[in-house]
Amino acid sequence: MTATFTADSLQGGMLTWTTVAKKVCAMVRRNEDEHRRTHHHPGGEHVHDGLAGHTPDSALQELRRRLEVGLARGQLTKTDLVARTRLSRTVVQQAFQAGGPVPSARTVTALAGPLKLPVQELLELRRIADSGASGERPGPGRPIGQWDPYALEVHPAGTAQHGPALPGKRLLPGYVPRDHDRVLAQAVEQAQRGRSQMVVLVGESSTGKTRACWEAVQPLADLGWRLWHPFDPTRATAALDDLHRVGPRTVVWLNEAQHYLGDREAGEEIAAAVHHLLTSPERAPVLVLGTLWPDYAQQYTALPKPGGPDPHSRVRELLAGRTVNVPSSFDPPALNRARALADDGDHLLADALSRAGADGRLAQDLAGGPALLERYQTGTPAARALLEAAMDARRLDVGLRLPQAFLTDAAADYLHDSDWNQLTDDWAEKAYAELAEQVHGKHAPLSRITPRPQRRPPGPPTPHGSPPFHPQGPAFRLADYLEQYGRTTRRHLCPPASFWHAAHTHLTHPDDLHNLADAAHRRYRLQWAHHLRIRAAEHGSTNALSDLARLRAKAGDWEGAEALARQAADHDDTRALVHLARLREDAGDREGAEALARQAADHGDTRALAFLARLRAEAGDWEGAEALARQAADHDDIEALVVLAGLRAEAGDWEGAEALARQAADHDDIEALVFLADLRAKAGDWEGAEALARQAAGPGDIGALVHLADLRAEAGDWEGAEALARQAADHGDTRALVHLADLRAEAGDRDGAEALARQAADRGDPFSVLTLIRLRAEAGDWEGAEALARQAAGPGGTSALVFLARLRAEAGDWEGAEALARQAADHGDIGALVFLAWLRAEAGDRDGAEALARQAADRGIGPKHPAVREVIGERWPYGLDPDGTPTAPWH
Repeated sequence: MTATFTADSLQGGMLTWTTVAKKVCAMVRRNEDEHRRTHHHPGGEHVHDGLAGHTPDSALQELRRRLEVGLARGQLTKTDLVARTRLSRTVVQQAFQAGGPVPSARTVTALAGPLKLPVQELLELRRIADSGASGERPGPGRPIGQWDPYALEVHPAGTAQHGPALPGKRLLPGYVPRDHDRVLAQAVEQAQRGRSQMVVLVGESSTGKTRACWEAVQPLADLGWRLWHPFDPTRATAALDDLHRVGPRTVVWLNEAQHYLGDREAGEEIAAAVHHLLTSPERAPVLVLGTLWPDYAQQYTALPKPGGPDPHSRVRELLAGRTVNVPSSFDPPALNRARALADDGDHLLADALSRAGADGRLAQDLAGGPALLERYQTGTPAARALLEAAMDARRLDVGLRLPQAFLTDAAADYLHDSDWNQLTDDWAEKAYAELAEQVHGKHAPLSRITPRPQRRPPGPPTPHGSPPFHPQGPAFRLADYLEQYGRTTRRHLCPPASFWHAAHTHLTHPDDLHNLADAAHRRYRLQWAHHLRIRAAEHGSTNALSDLARLRAKAGDWEGAEALARQAADHDDTRALVHLARLREDAGDREGAEALARQAADHGDTRALAFLARLRAEAGDWEGAEALARQAADHDDIEALVVLAGLRAEAGDWEGAEALARQAADHDDIEALVFLADLRAKAGDWEGAEALARQAAGPGDIGALVHLADLRAEAGDWEGAEALARQAADHGDTRALVHLADLRAEAGDRDGAEALARQAADRGDPFSVLTLIRLRAEAGDWEGAEALARQAAGPGGTSALVFLARLRAEAGDWEGAEALARQAADHGDIGALVFLAWLRAEAGDRDGAEALARQAADRGIGPKHPAVREVIGERWPYGLDPDGTPTAPWH
């Protein structure tokens, strides 16, 4: 949770409580680290004396006995646990099953809540049970030699129709090594020497990433290594359930890593588990291989905006220094090697080389990319309409399985009136047949998937009577190459009305419906967003229930809001209750706020305990507040102790504040050590502050190094600050250099500021160019500032142009500002469109402003953006229809 403080800053202005709140938010992301500490400190306070005498076997038996007791006492079924924990049926069943594997720490923690069992005792039993498991059961996966490359998602390149091979057997062309293969080979060599490694190949669709990984692991096959590809029941669930079981000499195969690291619920936890795997000596050596598209890699590795959310902090840390670019084209040496293989009889390469020509896009041709694109561009209007509906569904985060009924109904408004009027009764059947034809024997634009029937006992098909998640009847998957093409070429378009209607009518998966509700909301299609949220809630989306509860509260319907929030809490999602508690507090209803927070706490939400602790403290009940904070800490939520320490400091009780922060630090909480350093600095004890910050930085925490650099700078020790900032940069975090550059500029040392910003720029920091631009602009060097902005205006760098446009506007140069913002908009920057709309509105051109704001809305800027509200919010209070016209009043 984010702590709220009433004071603007500590006395003396050393550290704002906004900053403290940001630091506190990071603390909820350390569950895996807490589990690791439980493993590494068997004599620590988490160990219960009554459990110390257990053997691994007896500990596992006792763990399962307690789970059974909790199940019986709560009058629950395992189906109930599946619904409340979001674990798979298999994982829940195995946790109770005699002879099954030791459940993961995540599984034990998830089960403890609904079973109302003490989580630390269960985790200790699990630790003892797991301590004897490594030699008894193999980890997940199977020998590399038993894998088919196609089962690992390597693209086939053709079929053998003659000769000794079976008819239709798929073939792979000869392999052409490139620069990224050398990096993979080095990682494999290090793994052979006993050092765990991770490499993620980043490249466009169909550039050879997965094939490169497959070729790289072949030397390990002869050495008896295993390979594990987590994918059942979902990739993210499988990874979380079994990453703790991965043993030495295992390749962890994370192809299309966005399905793991980008998972909304589990991505950060998976990143932490992979990091733990890589840094655990007893589990070495392991080799983690993954692939990503550039858009995903950029999304996960981008630094957050100052003061903004940081949803991928652990993923960013995991990927730092572990990504390798895979170019879209073969360079001349690689093409020559491919020609040599073709001359030696590789007919697949020879065939691809005859089409690829000089552009070098050999891998895409082998994977069928250009042929797929040609099929789309030259297809019948009906086939194009189906493909465009599928492209829009995937770019708006509908799952891979696209129901046929949805696509057929969605396609209607993608057709021109003249094409629509010429359709025959069997148009859909013909269009699907057209799209099922493979290109060069490899891929079809739209491939049919027939879901296996779900064979379950009589009764409700899923927990709580929710409809089944998987589509009934045929479903289709869009070819990867066309999916990526659609993400690029259609990003500025809002889907038509038939798309939203078909989604509301035919889609049943709660995540698909919730994602589309979000997409409609971001595009200012408020009416469709509302109805899709309701549909998602009906199908079991707790996110949708929470969103609807917030909207009811915003409209003043507290009774309806609380009913929805409680419904979400019954599915173990208590976020809405905590949010309503905060709204109640803001409205002055402290009693109602505490009642709602207590309900969330009764459901096991430790954030609610921290919120209650703050309410008690603000009411003067420090004893009650500390009891609640310690209760949260007993459930591994150390955040509450730090929040309470902040309140103590705010009240002037520095001794009490430090005592509470020390308790948090005793749990090995690095952020608490940083907070203690701030308290020591506030008290004037710079030596003690730096000692604590260094202690936090000891385990290699980069944020602590950045903080220590700030302390040095504020003490006037620029040399020491720069040395620490460079240490942080050497670990991949250049924020300290940029911040130090800003401090230098504030102190009037422009030359020193520019030198530091350039160091950060040389290390690839995305924000350093903004500091350089500002320094040039403040010096009156607009030409130099614009040169830097244009230099940075490549993919993902348009923020520099918008930043300079704002500086131009502040200087009164409206014409220059609009020219720069237009350049950024031409590069696809949605924020630049909004800024242009604001400039047009300021110039009195309301029609031009609305047109630009509508374009920004179509691209997903969202109605919460201040400029969008200013330009169109008042005129279009009910949102927009899919075609961009203002929506009529609705309720």
